[in-house]
Amino acid sequence: MITISEEIHRIVMSTPFLEEGLRSGIINLSSLARKILPEIKKSLEKNVTESAMIMALKRYSDGIRGRAQKGSFEVEILDLTVRSNLAEYTFAASENIIKKQEKLIHDVSHQRDKFLTFTRGIYEVTLIISEEFRKNVDEIFKGERKISSFSNLSAVILRLHPKTVSTPGVHYSILKQLAWSNINVIEVVSTYTEFTVIIDNARIDTAFSVLKNLMMR
Repeated sequence: MITISEEIHRIVMSTPFLEEGLRSGIINLSSLARKILPEIKKSLEKNVTESAMIMALKRYSDGIRGRAQKGSFEVEILDLTVRSNLAEYTFAASENIIKKQEKLIHDVSHQRDKFLTFTRGIYEVTLIISEEFRKNVDEIFKGERKISSFSNLSAVILRLHPKTVSTPGVHYSILKQLAWSNINVIEVVSTYTEFTVIIDNARIDTAFSVLKNLMMR
């Protein structure tokens, strides 16, 4: 049988900002209890009192604050780099696409300050490249099924301390800062110590400022 605590967990996990507010202790539990009480009653199909909700929310918020203190971490950003005027393409994976990736790399390898990344999933291949090479992509990947393409993008590249790979919550903390600033992340690319977020050119100044503040903490 589903419990009140389990339902609270489901609601909070579907609303990241709510989780952050409870962890920080800035949410009025009585107000939150009244707000989600109808949903809890409907889900559990039984009468639940407001006082029971408040008690359950208090236990839940105490629990997540305790976990945050026990597993506290710091985001150690060593460097920030910005690259602008990028384009992103996503193609359906195919038998020939690797050869085309190799040709594109060969064609742009002599260019200084080039930006080129490939990410291959099970069904899709995404490449992010400097805008100046869009004609190369259109020519080389002609005949491939293009799923999407975006232009006027920028990248913020964060160089992180190697310990990041074994530290829970680091990437979440970075993306959370951008979400709180209403900055949409179009793509994320990562290597061992580099974490790259792709956003619209128009939001690059704000994103850089947000992440620089995080680095300086």
